Amino acid sequence: MSIDDPRPGPLTGKVVLVTGAARGIGAHTARLAAARGARLALVGLEPDRLAALAAELGPGHVWFPADVTDQAALRAAAEGTVAALGGIDAVVANAGVANRGTIAVGDIEALVRTVEVNLVGVMRTAAATVEALAARRGYLLIVSSAAAFAALPGMAAYCASKAGVEHFGTAIRLELAHRGVAVGTAHPSWVDTDLVREARADLPAFEAALAKLPWPMRRTTSVEACAAAFVRAVERRQRRVYVPRAVAAVQAVRSLLVSPLADRLIGRTAATTVPLIEEQASALGRGFGVSAPAGTDR
Repeated sequence: MSIDDPRPGPLTGKVVLVTGAARGIGAHTARLAAARGARLALVGLEPDRLAALAAELGPGHVWFPADVTDQAALRAAAEGTVAALGGIDAVVANAGVANRGTIAVGDIEALVRTVEVNLVGVMRTAAATVEALAARRGYLLIVSSAAAFAALPGMAAYCASKAGVEHFGTAIRLELAHRGVAVGTAHPSWVDTDLVREARADLPAFEAALAKLPWPMRRTTSVEACAAAFVRAVERRQRRVYVPRAVAAVQAVRSLLVSPLADRLIGRTAATTVPLIEEQASALGRGFGVSAPAGTDR
């Protein structure tokens, strides 16, 4: 069904909670879901942006300020959604960040924060919403990444967190099946959001390294296309979502991407790019991009 199709669709009247909803993929997912008849609960760290988006979407949508590492705030958002909109039919656990630097040259707290937001934040989001989802036999989409399949130098914490998200989703899918809750994991490659644009601007060496990756890993997808894939996943209760779809081929050969051969091939480039990334990350004087407080995935 297209956005302009007046017929009721799978999301008509459904309540969808989105984390990291203030900008990027989260905001566009909310817009598209609302256009297809859903009522949105917008969760994030930028109240002004969340309020503006809720106003843009119109009556019947709510927003809640919450850090996904704060269980009490997430619980309040989930309870507030149920109180205001009657329940929760779907959750898109999208909030995430990406740090700058390596384990040798970088702020260890930024690496830890990346794991806390990307992985622990997903766990906390799931825990805060699971009872409401079970009450409606709902759907939980948690955002992993193509980075779950292949390790890239300079992205250790991000890759580790997204690999953890994938396996967490696989496990809770089995845990929640008897309660009628379906769980999907989303695996985008590079998406044209603030997070990716800022990483490329902050670290020219990282940008150069991305250009050398094989297709489709060097391809950048529009935020609109990614949001459309997420909304389609919610409508269909998909088990896996690949953005672009060619990322599925990367997943199929993931064992090769972590093999000794891959170590040698990637290592040749890493020997020159990693020192440059470290030099550039050190010169930044910060562990994240300028919009990192938004907690918006990619």
